[in-house]
Amino acid sequence: MKLDKIFFGASILLLILTACAPGTVAQEKTAKTEPGNAIMWESVDIKSRDLYLGPGGSRLAPDLKGAVVLGRQMGGNNTKYRLRDGNGHEWVAKVADESQPETAAVRLLWAIGYKTEINYLLPELQLGKYGAFNNVRLEARPKGMKRGERWMWGDNPFVGTKEFDGLKIMMAMFNNWDLKDENNVILVDGGQHQYVVSDLGASFGKLADDSQSRSGRSVNDPEGYANSGFIKGAQHDGVIELAYKGSAEHLIKGIKVEHARWLADLLLQLSDKQIRDAFRAARYSDEKTAMFAEAFKARIDALDRATRSVVAAQ
Repeated sequence: MKLDKIFFGASILLLILTACAPGTVAQEKTAKTEPGNAIMWESVDIKSRDLYLGPGGSRLAPDLKGAVVLGRQMGGNNTKYRLRDGNGHEWVAKVADESQPETAAVRLLWAIGYKTEINYLLPELQLGKYGAFNNVRLEARPKGMKRGERWMWGDNPFVGTKEFDGLKIMMAMFNNWDLKDENNVILVDGGQHQYVVSDLGASFGKLADDSQSRSGRSVNDPEGYANSGFIKGAQHDGVIELAYKGSAEHLIKGIKVEHARWLADLLLQLSDKQIRDAFRAARYSDEKTAMFAEAFKARIDALDRATRSVVAAQ
């Protein structure tokens, strides 16, 4: 089922929402949680995953008929609004250049088993008195799921595991240059504590020209992304070297080659269509979809080549 049909069949959506209350929506509180049943990744049937609809599928797609705007959503560097849809579900609408890359990145992580947010990208959305916006990302706030504390890149239950090393490689694959602890969240679903990278918007562009500089960074930049380096190619002391530059460069070091091989084996299960669908869901043009998809596949191939000897030696 196409996402366009879920949103009432319009090729260009114009959704008129009425603000129901003045003022702003308070920033979500972070509850103190124990690690409990901590999970970051789980084994899934990768080949069956629908990367166009993403983790919410058609079942959780927002029903914006009769939706209301609750107000501004505070927090972060981008403009956000809180909505309640016709089914009573709440969403955070993000208005930024980061909306498209975040939509694609969520789907590619979810495709191989990582826990993620649930989001959808609308090409156009009118938010009552706040105005009309293009390429708006809606991120779900599911009933029964609490947003717990932030988790830290340098100190979490998964440090040293293949799952965590794989996540770090994925950040490098996306060229996500904004690896801050405040972009992470623990989603508490019953007794399960899901360790999620909540903000993936600073992706699919170019990294900084220098590790200590912001100069040259971009998002939503298919040419910059395609022309960026990914793997340096050298392996020393059983770790893989990635061509990642940024203030958090230290986080992407010391990754075991066998963990990188584990990730490569997951990514190689993705079909060309699935990868294209992730970018189609982000409402990129056909030309940009093709550019992003080919660049991402090239990174999978590079990871495969750089780690193939690990499998051969087993």
